[in-house]
Amino acid sequence: MKANDMRALDTNALQSKLDELLEQKFTLRMQIATGQQGNHVALRDAKRSIARVKTIMNEKVNEKVRGEA
Repeated sequence: MKANDMRALDTNALQSKLDELLEQKFTLRMQIATGQQGNHVALRDAKRSIARVKTIMNEKVNEKVRGEA
């Protein structure tokens, strides 16, 4: 999912997306550790997606703070 698409989502949807990505990251880590998954790129992509979601969530929080001040 692109960052622009994520910015259109509300906070609850972003939180559920973050939960989903964290679960995916855990699953990929376990698969790599047990040798079931050889694709390390998928883990990297999951980490980047998590960072992207967290960044957008922080942007939304900062917008609210600036709007109230």
